[in-house]
Amino acid sequence: MKKQDFIKAVATKAWLSQDAVSKSLTAMIEVITSQLKSGAEVNVTGFGAFKVSKRAARNGVNPRTGASIKIPAMKSPVFRAGKTLKEAVR
Repeated sequence: MKKQDFIKAVATKAWLSQDAVSKSLTAMIEVITSQLKSGAEVNVTGFGAFKVSKRAARNGVNPRTGASIKIPAMKSPVFRAGKTLKEAVR
């Protein structure tokens, strides 16, 4: 499902305009992104948790040349599904 399809589905289910749902979704994504940037965790009860995971620096191999490269440490966003979501999907 693409973003536009998701917006249409939510608008239909909630009896809202697609524009209102689109603005709400954009605002939600911006808030989650800014919280993750600041290092905070975002918990949505019944849905799941967004947090930042720190990955250590490591050595890798360039598949094209076979040369050894150093992959720097980085942060990456992680989503962990909540119990209610997991049970609904099962």
